[in-house]
Amino acid sequence: MILDAARVLIPFVVAFAIGIASAPVLTHYLYKHKAWKKKSGKHKGMGDGNGTPIFNELHKEREVNVPRMGGILVWSTVALTALFFSALGYFLDGPFALLDFVTREQTWLPLAALLIGGAVGLVDDVLEVTQSRGGLSLLKRLLLVATFAAFAGWWFYAKLGVAAVGVPFLEAIPLGELFILFFVAVTLALYASGVIDGIDGLAGGVFAIIFMAYAGIAFAQTQFSLAAFCAVVSGALLAFTWFNIPPARFYLSETGSMALTMALAVTAFSADVLGEGVGVFVLPVIAFPLAATVVANVLQVVWKKVFKKKLFHVAPIHHHFEAMGWPAYKVTMRYWVVTIIAGIFGVALALLK
Repeated sequence: MILDAARVLIPFVVAFAIGIASAPVLTHYLYKHKAWKKKSGKHKGMGDGNGTPIFNELHKEREVNVPRMGGILVWSTVALTALFFSALGYFLDGPFALLDFVTREQTWLPLAALLIGGAVGLVDDVLEVTQSRGGLSLLKRLLLVATFAAFAGWWFYAKLGVAAVGVPFLEAIPLGELFILFFVAVTLALYASGVIDGIDGLAGGVFAIIFMAYAGIAFAQTQFSLAAFCAVVSGALLAFTWFNIPPARFYLSETGSMALTMALAVTAFSADVLGEGVGVFVLPVIAFPLAATVVANVLQVVWKKVFKKKLFHVAPIHHHFEAMGWPAYKVTMRYWVVTIIAGIFGVALALLK
């Protein structure tokens, strides 16, 4: 058990160290090339074509002088950590081989999701900072995410024989071929939650806690490579958060949020029936702030369509709290606290299986 824990915790620490060491290089590059939005604020409303004056007032300064693409630090750190331990195991063998967490059975797909999401998001970010018309359209991004999700869902279904979802206290619910559509729906919902990247330190801390919770679930399932992958992502996110706390040195942006949400979707399904446990059912619990963000956005749109007025001052909901007068740091730290509590509760539910 001690050795298995070391297989998870050592990569976690190494990922954090690599992220901390890499951040100054990324920072230099991003500031040198002025990798920030050229026009502040959001210019499309929540489904009604109006602007978002409250958001624009809250964030009009920071958006045009703080670089985007900070998410590069997260997925590149994970990739470097994976390469480091793979090389270490290859050249030194022995106990060092146990630290290599890149395996076909457990981590190829979530790692691919992280890197593919990071690459597509990077294209969007580059277009965002170099073209005044913005990056990839929402429709294109949704289609790309859905395409990968469909492939990943098919892989689980056809190659791994997974066609059900685990539920605490009960037998797994069989979905048959609908499993693939369910996979796509979960992935798209998670991607929609990526807008939580809107306040200094918020997204990094929330995602770090969520991935560490899944590291605990995977560890309990003896999926040690998957647990190590989750821990490495969490370590990389903590390194990112070190430089993202107020005042942020850079923002996660699309290259980070797309990478993390896609990887989280694959991770949740990997920690489900495949690990003879529950991973997807507890996702809204463990990732409660992400779920709340999506639900609040939907409610805001519906409320404005039906009642012709806003339910919240502004969406996503973390900006609503800012508009109420909460300082940004208070919103961030309270989100961290809520995520820790939700994560512990979600892990407990998963372990009841």
